[in-house]
Amino acid sequence: MTWEEVIALEKQKDYYKNLKNEIDKKYEEIIVFPEKENIFKAFTLTKLDNLKVVILGQDPYHGVGQAQGLAFSTPSNIKNPPSMQNILKEIESDLRRKSVCENGDLTTWAEQGVLLLNTVLTVQESKAGSHQKLGWEIFTDNIIKYISQNCNDIVFLLWGSPAIKKSNLIDKNRHHILSSAHPSPLSAYRGFFGCKHFSKTNDILKTLNKKEIIW
Repeated sequence: MTWEEVIALEKQKDYYKNLKNEIDKKYEEIIVFPEKENIFKAFTLTKLDNLKVVILGQDPYHGVGQAQGLAFSTPSNIKNPPSMQNILKEIESDLRRKSVCENGDLTTWAEQGVLLLNTVLTVQESKAGSHQKLGWEIFTDNIIKYISQNCNDIVFLLWGSPAIKKSNLIDKNRHHILSSAHPSPLSAYRGFFGCKHFSKTNDILKTLNKKEIIW
C-alpha cells in the first residue's frame, strides 16, 4: 500500500465526507492554514515504504506563512517559532552539533523517513485548536493504527500529553515509543530538554540496521 491508497480508503468513510464538507466550507469563508494543497504534505514527502520515525504534533501553526503541512516545521524564510527553537537547542545539546534544519524547514527530515504528523491537519488563522473535534482526530488516529498494524520497528516520538495519549494506539511489541514533555516554552523545561530523543532514535535505527536520521 501507498499513503495515497491508505488515504483514499479513509476518504470513503462517512466521518471523512462530513469532515471534508466542513473544511471546504471553512477554506471558502475564512483564512485557514496550511494552504489547501499542503494539508497532506507530510504524506507526500515521507513515503510509507521509507517510514522510520513518527513525530506527533498537535495542530498547524496559526500565523500567516508559518504552516506548511509538516508538524513543527516552518518555511525557511520565517522566524523559527519557540517550539522549533527548543527542538534545535535539544538537538545541539544531544548531538553536540547544530541541526541540518537550523532554518526551521524540516523537509529534509521528512525525506529521510520522519513522518511529521499533526493530530489535526488544519487551523483557523490566529485560533489555535480551532479545528479540533471536526473529525481530523479520527483520521490521524486511523493513520497511527495503520502504521502500528502494518509496519514494524517504527520509532514514535510523543511530545506532550496529547501525543502521549496516542500511545494506546501503538503496538508496543512491534514499535519503539519515546515520550517527553512538549518542546513549547511552557513545558520544555519539564522533560523535553535532556530527553536525548534524537540520539536515542538513531541508536534504535542502528540496532535495526537502518540508516540513521541526519537531524
